[in-house]
Amino acid sequence: MTDTMQIFPSLLISLILSSGLFFSCAQPALTHSANYEEETADFFKKDDAFHFNTPKGTYVLRFFSEDILEVEFFPEGHDHDTGLETELSDSEREVRDQILRSSHAVIMEPQHPEVLVTRENEQTIQLNTDGISVSFDTIYNTFSFYHNGRRLIEEHYGFVQNEDDNGYRVDFRISNSEMLMGGGSRALGMDRRGHRLELYNRAHYGYETRSELINYTLPMVLSSRRYAIHFDNPTTGYLDLDSENDGTLGFEAFSGRQAYQIIAGDTWENIIDNYTQLTGRQPLPPRWALGNISSRFGYRSQQEVLDTIAKFREKEIPVSSIIIDLFWFGQEIKGTMGNLRFDEETFPEPAEMVQKLEEKGVKTVLITEPFVLTTSGRWDEVLEEGVLAVDTLGAPAVYNFYFGETGLIDVFKPQGREWFWGIYRDLMNTYGIHGWWGDLGEPEVHPDWVRHYGNLKAREVHNIFGHRWAKMVFDGFVNDFPERRAFNLMRAGYSGSQRYGMIPWTGDVNRTWGGLLPQPEISLQMGLQGLAYMHSDLGGFAGDLVDDELYTRWMQYGVFQPVYRPHAQDDVPSEPVFRSEKAMQLSKTAIELRYRLMPYIYTAAFQNSISGLPFMRPVFFEEPDNFEAYRISGTYLFGDDILVAPVLRQGQREVEAYMPSTANWYDFYTGEMYHGGQQHWIGTQIDRIPTFVRGGAVVPMADLVQSEADYSVDHLTLKYFFDAEAPRYETMVYHDDGLTSESFEKGMYEKLNVSIATSAAGAQNKQVVFNLETERGDQFRDPGFSGITIQAKNIPNEPLTATVNGEPVSFTYNAETRMIEFDRFTMSGGENLFMFTFER
Repeated sequence: MTDTMQIFPSLLISLILSSGLFFSCAQPALTHSANYEEETADFFKKDDAFHFNTPKGTYVLRFFSEDILEVEFFPEGHDHDTGLETELSDSEREVRDQILRSSHAVIMEPQHPEVLVTRENEQTIQLNTDGISVSFDTIYNTFSFYHNGRRLIEEHYGFVQNEDDNGYRVDFRISNSEMLMGGGSRALGMDRRGHRLELYNRAHYGYETRSELINYTLPMVLSSRRYAIHFDNPTTGYLDLDSENDGTLGFEAFSGRQAYQIIAGDTWENIIDNYTQLTGRQPLPPRWALGNISSRFGYRSQQEVLDTIAKFREKEIPVSSIIIDLFWFGQEIKGTMGNLRFDEETFPEPAEMVQKLEEKGVKTVLITEPFVLTTSGRWDEVLEEGVLAVDTLGAPAVYNFYFGETGLIDVFKPQGREWFWGIYRDLMNTYGIHGWWGDLGEPEVHPDWVRHYGNLKAREVHNIFGHRWAKMVFDGFVNDFPERRAFNLMRAGYSGSQRYGMIPWTGDVNRTWGGLLPQPEISLQMGLQGLAYMHSDLGGFAGDLVDDELYTRWMQYGVFQPVYRPHAQDDVPSEPVFRSEKAMQLSKTAIELRYRLMPYIYTAAFQNSISGLPFMRPVFFEEPDNFEAYRISGTYLFGDDILVAPVLRQGQREVEAYMPSTANWYDFYTGEMYHGGQQHWIGTQIDRIPTFVRGGAVVPMADLVQSEADYSVDHLTLKYFFDAEAPRYETMVYHDDGLTSESFEKGMYEKLNVSIATSAAGAQNKQVVFNLETERGDQFRDPGFSGITIQAKNIPNEPLTATVNGEPVSFTYNAETRMIEFDRFTMSGGENLFMFTFER
């Protein structure tokens, strides 16, 4: 076939697409076709996978479920693995093959859904499940994908090999209207269509309103048409989100596996659940990780660490952990990285320090990096142990970066992982360290001439270096500390890194209003891509700007992001106890709210661990067919029932908040009602950011404590926002000891199930009934849920009656605020019925 003849069909397809017919088409009617059972040399089924032989190579299609499938391509006559020209050991060959040819993201085992194969004509083979369906064009050798009657996307040219036999590209046709998200951590707006995104994990120091790349890239795209494509190849490359404005979505890779997965669902909750089922879910972190974390770059001595926590206790500002940056192993920023031992002069008694902190309810976290400098105290050791990446001649790779002349620990090498984890294990056993911060894990500097175990080039493994490092730490906890939950703060990884407990952050953001502005967008985007714990350095990291308004607004926003961690260069203190009195008091108010909301936040963490649902959710979760909602990041949901509109601009007296049409929304503080489906301008207050609650919902709150170590659910306050248009509501509050790994799976948990029903009680009255029921795992031993106080807002009149399990309960009613506070009561075993009646 001539080049002209090859191009002509695609031009014809383009004309059809541009006419608008392509995406207005429904899924082809297939039910009248007989089941196509014939197998030919070009199409056959083997081991629950469907094989399509074409002149270009072989496509293998696997259904993981009715909503997830994978397409993998094996090109004819192409083998991109030139690394085998070097003599390798069996172990090196095994690692190399695993790295280049296996998925690093997918852990799901196929569920073998029933697939109906039909063939309407000689050109089209169709494979159908009860959810996702596929049409394969045998002339153009391309796939089209559907879900429950909705057409999703189709390949354009399929997989195309580069002319120099070095990499490949695969393209898809997309509709004119759909919006595209994904690609990892970037500040580009919620709709990222129109960009060609580099896939190379790299830091961006001091970014503000816009950044093409922030530490953590992901080869994943999500569409407003409710599907996702994950390109399952971690090597460096590009993700093209229609940068030429020609309706093309493309992926380019330097080498490696040629495969992608399609993930679909009827709702965004379904899509996230499906994707995290495919790539793994985040285990619950220790609960102390959700409290206030004291952190800066950095604490220079043991005494400074202890004095800082003493200051928190003096000012009665809650704090649950402290992170010690690189000065724990050396007195200078440069020249000491890789020591990985406490400096004896500045940290003379680390075990005693950790113990004193623990007595104050504070856990200790240390920073580590994968770099070992030639000037460090361990340089000779790493040379002797052979744990470093090498150069093209097989000698330890040595190069310069900001901190000095360095080598890089090879986390792909068994000896490298064993040696590195041994450092962690010894520090935990010797000093009682509770968690880890793995910094610079892109890796920050990673020359392409560096070779890893199995003669792997740097660019072949660069984007999974952090992923493998996180796996090493997580596996170490599982093997050596099986009862403990891992805390693993890292800034770069790959698809699926959430299953290793990775807690990423948004990098070295500038300490300016421009730095604050994109933070919700970045966290919302990463939550969609499985990384639900993405959060920012509260107050900003880079620079020396002192701006109390900026600092307090960032701290207030932090209440409603997954992790509460102020952190900054030490030109300006990050901790509220060292700020002005006004900034400190405003920050204290925010932190206290964070601690009181812990039952709600911890329940959101539990939801994430079992379904992948992120803490921070775009408003389009509520309105998936509202395309305008896909552009919104300045208003977002935090958990199931709280809506937040942070103050992101200097001197902002009003913020624009979009209230989804799925509910009426009530001001968390005043109880004022706002109708859903509208934009509202909300006046700002100095001591809080605009926060709203879904009408008819309950927000559980705990009593205030100074540390998560003192957290208890012995008494909960249930803040109920009555709404006449929400007659029924259900929620759950999750509780366990906050420390033991897999508590839920082990039956070491308790749930408080809450259901509320409102109904007419006679011609003039309204009755509200709470059903409170505890559910305990068979190994749960804690005191658990007991005392309950109910506060009801938006009640127009004083209650006529109020009872708990048939017994009267006292209350106070404030007619001005329209709020009732019922006296605390103690739940009995089983169901507890609380009800009250008031005049409408």
